[in-house]
Amino acid sequence: MQLTVARIGRAHGLRGEVALDLRTDTPEDRFGDGAVLATEPAARGPLTVVSTRVQQGRWYVTFAQITDRTTAEAMRGTELVVDEDASDEDDAWYPHELAGLRAEHVDGRVLGEIIGLEHLPAHDMLVLREPDGARTLVPFVRAIVPVVDVPGGRVVLDPPGGLLASDAANLVVSEETVMPRDAGGD
Repeated sequence: MQLTVARIGRAHGLRGEVALDLRTDTPEDRFGDGAVLATEPAARGPLTVVSTRVQQGRWYVTFAQITDRTTAEAMRGTELVVDEDASDEDDAWYPHELAGLRAEHVDGRVLGEIIGLEHLPAHDMLVLREPDGARTLVPFVRAIVPVVDVPGGRVVLDPPGGLLASDAANLVVSEETVMPRDAGGD
């Protein structure tokens, strides 16, 4: 199974260096000098790492095949992929491991099926298909997803009121997030 470990972001400088949007917890292992990475689309690779650097928490890579800004800009959005079967970390899962898992509420009710995983800037989101077909994004954080049981074929969710489409009537609104009626700029 090919798994995305990064996506090429914007060009940086004139000599082909690119920023990476990481999808791995071990970039130092994946992007060592000389590492060869397959790409999606496949016609854009493989790419060989010449050098890496980290600046303000952001990874920048120079590939042997990308030598100027024009080529770097054309590579934006290319996924860097590796062949992996399963994650060897206790609390990390690949998208293919999560897809198809039954989603259950902490009280045992079936909430639907996990159909994917989306990588958003703040954190990953599970994509839940509810029984009525509604597609709901669920923050993949321990407070809301306390149990991931891949061998058992399920995830357990503890969603706050209103997070799921089927529970919209029970939306919980904090007083801290509601603007008082007289606070307007009138």
